[in-house]
Amino acid sequence: MPQPANRDRFLELLRASVREGTLVKLTLGKHRGADATLQNLFVRPVALKAGPHLAFLWRHATRDITKNHAPGDALALLEPHIGADFLDAHLFTATQTAQLECQPDGPARLKVGPVSLPSVALAKEGDRRPTAAPSHDRPKHRSIPADAPWLRLLGITNDRGHPREGMADKFSQIQRFAELLSHLLAETEFPPLQPVRIVDMGAGKGYLTFAVAALLGARARVEGIEARPELAALCNRVARECAFSNLTFTAGQIDSFEIKNQIDVLIALHACDTATDDALAKGLAAGAKLLVVAPCCQKQLRPQLTAPPVLADALRHGIFQERTAEFVTDALRAMLLEWAGYRTKVFEFISTEHTAKNLMIAAIKSRPAGDVAVAGRLRAFAAFYGIRTQTLATHLGVSLLP
Repeated sequence: MPQPANRDRFLELLRASVREGTLVKLTLGKHRGADATLQNLFVRPVALKAGPHLAFLWRHATRDITKNHAPGDALALLEPHIGADFLDAHLFTATQTAQLECQPDGPARLKVGPVSLPSVALAKEGDRRPTAAPSHDRPKHRSIPADAPWLRLLGITNDRGHPREGMADKFSQIQRFAELLSHLLAETEFPPLQPVRIVDMGAGKGYLTFAVAALLGARARVEGIEARPELAALCNRVARECAFSNLTFTAGQIDSFEIKNQIDVLIALHACDTATDDALAKGLAAGAKLLVVAPCCQKQLRPQLTAPPVLADALRHGIFQERTAEFVTDALRAMLLEWAGYRTKVFEFISTEHTAKNLMIAAIKSRPAGDVAVAGRLRAFAAFYGIRTQTLATHLGVSLLP
């Protein structure tokens, strides 16, 4: 069991954050309880008609379970788990962070410091006011304010903060991306007291890159990489006009751009064909703890695709070949990231009514690379469809041949 003094101090910090309304989130990890499928517990405040509650998200291997609890009940439920079923506990409040690291039969360490991750706490450096709890009963809160000046300067909204004609889908995409990224960042463990470095490969006109910088605030360092120098120059001008001290854009190609230092997050949205693989490889090489990509135009594997006998009749049709090639490409990418030591999710980025390019792959570093069992399964998968080579596999030095 953990040292009583450290555990008790952590629990008092947790109780105070709930009592004073400064809790931003609590993350429990390294589960060792009886339920082998349980991985994490995430807790955050919510405002309901019945009053302030704490929302629990129990993350299992194949499902999530969410339930709301009144503050007193929530604390009574949480405290027995901390240092027992969960060996790691990370507390984020409006003013500080605390991390309790426990050993099954040894001492526990407690680290307390100032808040360092604005994505889950404060958006502006120096602001120490408690943030309002999100509401389940009010109109949906927008992660990015519609009247943000950069939205207007990039042509998304007009002077009244309404989407311009033809830009409603893009506006929805920006909001959805900001929401998804907030959740993914909350699940990712970053070193405390350090700025978060993020690289967006293939930034385009910078819509989503600006959203990242606006969401995270001044404690993050965001760099957008864009092949067209004129777009990089435009985005740098808008960043200066809108006082984004944490955001820069650089002209460069994904396959040749060199990430010189370690990064925390790699983003590549709608990088065509093997550019997605190149971006993922850059992020892996730079030690990114979170990878977020939205692939498109998956062309590489279609010429290799060999129909298994059971699928031969179906894959005579070009449209089925195209969709199968897309599925096989992204499934292989997800499996390769699992091999590289990441927990992967594949989900719909935004409704197909807004864009057909709606698949997103997110990967969070969770263990060492080189899982032999995963390697065997991905080779069997590749062999089933006749795939011999794939760019991300080549970057990683993983053979797809049986």
